[in-house]
Amino acid sequence: MKDGTYTGVLDRIVDGKTAVVLLEADGEVHEELNVPVERLPEAGRHDGAVFDVTVEAGEAREFTHRPEVERERREDAQERFDRLSKRLGDE
Repeated sequence: MKDGTYTGVLDRIVDGKTAVVLLEADGEVHEELNVPVERLPEAGRHDGAVFDVTVEAGEAREFTHRPEVERERREDAQERFDRLSKRLGDE
């Protein structure tokens, strides 16, 4: 993995110990990280949490929780769902 800052999304927590974080760049998933849950900020230890992930020397060094980005993503997804539901209901 190249050094830099990526968007990370918590996909799931396995056995309460391992967080599976999907790293995104340019709107696509590029890598999957398995990290101990304790490395994530406590407020971001839930499915769908969004982070800025800093990678140095090929390793994820820092996770910064981004609740405002998380909220925007949820709202966008809900709006898409609502539009699709409305179209299906019109048929």
